[in-house]
Amino acid sequence: MAKRTAGSTGEMSGTALGIRRAAEMAAVFMIGDGLLGLLQPTRHVDLWRSDVAAVDALVRPFGGRPTRRRWYGALQLAAGVTLAAGLRPPR
Repeated sequence: MAKRTAGSTGEMSGTALGIRRAAEMAAVFMIGDGLLGLLQPTRHVDLWRSDVAAVDALVRPFGGRPTRRRWYGALQLAAGVTLAAGLRPPR
């Protein structure tokens, strides 16, 4: 995924390592959020309802539709696991 720096002794550049760590954090978030949406869809959506229009717009499609949120949770879970599985630590 990331290039090694020229002449390095197998160490990954700081930027490349940072990108991998950020991708890992995104995968962890996707897995956790997906799992909560899958197991507790109504509670999860209700927790994220907000008076801030931009925030509420993210959860509005799932309000009163727990099955839709479960499907989306399963998709998030699968995408997060797929992302994490593709990340490899530096050798």
